[in-house]
Amino acid sequence: MKADKPPESSSKNTITQAARDLFDFAVDRSDVKTLMESLHAAADVSRNAVEYELPLLKIITVGWSLSYFIPHGPYKTQVSEIYWNAVRDFSRTLTETLELASGKKVDYFEEVKKRLNQYVNAMNENPDAREPAVVIGPEFAGACGNRDDVFTVMTGARMFISAAAGVKKYLEEVKLR
Repeated sequence: MKADKPPESSSKNTITQAARDLFDFAVDRSDVKTLMESLHAAADVSRNAVEYELPLLKIITVGWSLSYFIPHGPYKTQVSEIYWNAVRDFSRTLTETLELASGKKVDYFEEVKKRLNQYVNAMNENPDAREPAVVIGPEFAGACGNRDDVFTVMTGARMFISAAAGVKKYLEEVKLR
């Protein structure tokens, strides 16, 4: 057996690792904690709602960013499939845990899909927006219960911008962009 891997094997490892790294980034809660700490006290919204919606937005933003930042081709499809399958597996585990803890049936992956559709529809309804965060911020605030709360709008926009920037930077580093 040769010590050097063939290029396609190396590419497959890079793709798999990239998808795993991006999934790990998507479910990391350190920025959620930071954003929650910086949410202004005058925010007219349930902090529990914001804390629930931020991780959803981050998962969605990472997935959306894969479609946006990776050029068309096999890498885009492969990374996206691996990423969304990891999200599905994570959601299944989270759903089971939530059921055991609360006794309530909540399908977390359905929540992710519902929010993804909500954000995509909002973007489609605002094709002239100068940047996606202008649409995502108010939509996020609406999902939290008060579309007009500026503090919540800014929190959602900040999550979207930082998560998308993190994906873009990572993809440039691993040369998938």
